[in-house]
Amino acid sequence: MKLVLQYIKRHLGIFLLSTFFLTMEAAADLLQPTFMSYIVDVGIKNAALGKILFYGAIMLGIALTGAVCAVMRNRFASRTSQTIGRELRGDMYRNVQRLSMENIDRLQPASIITRITNDVTQVQEFVNSIMRMMVKAPVICIGAIILIMLQTPRQAPVMAVVMLAVSLLVLGNMKIGYPRFGKVQKKLEQLNGVTREFLSAVRVVKAFRAEEEEAEKFEHASEELAAANTNALRTMAVFSPFINLTIHFGIVLLLWISQNKQAEEIGRLMASVNYMTQVLFSVMMISNSLNIAVRAFASAERIQEVLDEQPAQKEPVHPLSPDIKGDIRFEHVSFSYAGAGKASLRDINLHIREGETVGIIGATGCGKTTLVNLIPRFYDVTEGKILIDGCDVRQIDTRLLRSAIAVAPQKALLFSGTIRDNLRWGRADAGEAELTAAAETACADDFIAKSPQGYDTLLGQGGVNLSGGQKQRLSLARALVRKPRILILDDCTSALDARTEAAVLKGLQGMKEHVTVLLISQRIATVMRADHVLCLDNGCVEGYGTHEELMASCRVYQAIYESQIGGGQNG
Repeated sequence: MKLVLQYIKRHLGIFLLSTFFLTMEAAADLLQPTFMSYIVDVGIKNAALGKILFYGAIMLGIALTGAVCAVMRNRFASRTSQTIGRELRGDMYRNVQRLSMENIDRLQPASIITRITNDVTQVQEFVNSIMRMMVKAPVICIGAIILIMLQTPRQAPVMAVVMLAVSLLVLGNMKIGYPRFGKVQKKLEQLNGVTREFLSAVRVVKAFRAEEEEAEKFEHASEELAAANTNALRTMAVFSPFINLTIHFGIVLLLWISQNKQAEEIGRLMASVNYMTQVLFSVMMISNSLNIAVRAFASAERIQEVLDEQPAQKEPVHPLSPDIKGDIRFEHVSFSYAGAGKASLRDINLHIREGETVGIIGATGCGKTTLVNLIPRFYDVTEGKILIDGCDVRQIDTRLLRSAIAVAPQKALLFSGTIRDNLRWGRADAGEAELTAAAETACADDFIAKSPQGYDTLLGQGGVNLSGGQKQRLSLARALVRKPRILILDDCTSALDARTEAAVLKGLQGMKEHVTVLLISQRIATVMRADHVLCLDNGCVEGYGTHEELMASCRVYQAIYESQIGGGQNG
């Protein structure tokens, strides 16, 4: 509730205006039965047509006023709820952007998506219901009870008993429903996760003809969501009939107690029955609103978790702003992922000089990508420190640090838009000549020229209309557009044929004196011509030196060489 109130306060003026029109609408509804009783007891009883027309005209005026107020209330309520929903999504999205990779790993992307979409929608509907029902219903309920007591004072004990029973049912509804709707949101997360996993790996699924297995996973997650929803709604459904029954029981008691009323009080009795019916509808509205509130509170807790999440990596109090050249030093660096029982890197000592090209090789899972992810502070070291030009990366301004580093990952991530738009992710103000030069170095200029609109060719989400090799070359070109001081190539040529890869590496050689290059690859032929080669095994450094030095001293490197090239040669 605190979260909702916080956002309502931002728009308190329009919220109060909506509440004013809602109260006027409720007052109009409450006045109608009273004037109807006047028509019966004053007009019809005395056959006074003038009185009938007079009170009828007042009723029409009240109905018109209520209709105008309802229109205004709906307008302001919709505007406020939609604005609050937009602000919630924006605040969550901005906070997620601030979070480190450790936070994202813990929260899980599928869960974040569910919170930004479905959970915010639940809160948005709750805000709308406040201005449409949750204020109007209590006003009508309390007003109707007061007017019943004024019209027929003997009904006070009946009303007290009825309202006590109804209040207990409503409170039970909330207490039982709250945890169940929290489970519904978690099951929805699981369904989103299964769907996201399938869509991101749809080619693999089709290649292995695993559609049935994926359908079973989806069906299982969907059934669990349906079961959780059914459980929650079934529990809620038990209370509504009992609330309805209690109110109707009160109406029957009211009529039974009033069975000996004189004819002159028939109008009052009719008004009391109408007010009792209004109590019924208002209580049902309150019950429905509380059902919405239960879902919204469960969602608000999950939203608050994201808004309260603080980046695992802390910004330095007094950040350094060095002129980054590209000298990198690892000093006794160890690293473990959060929740992992085993260290991914152990006691890494390494010095990469400015302008060097260092190849990194090792078995799958040995820590190659983890090592380079520590340099731009995607994660922070668990032990030791990483120095760039003598400055601890944790003390360097993060924006400055990452602006000097470019990363071309193995899985090329492209965005919807043109080829030019994607390349300018590297640097927004890059000119045409710079884009062309980067594309030529990455051997992407040829297929760009053959594309329908060249650099203005539209790419689908993730670059679905490009081959794997084309996406990797564009990803590399994007990194080069940045003109970084440190270039991290994380196996970004794995989808290229040997000839194209050789051409790309030759292009990179021409810029090596200006850039420190970290080249991860599974192919020994790719790294063996680097200035130095780092060989990792099980998170530890097994060897560091030139190709010839490692062939003479590092058994792990020798084994990789012999498995890929063979012959026991040394270069």
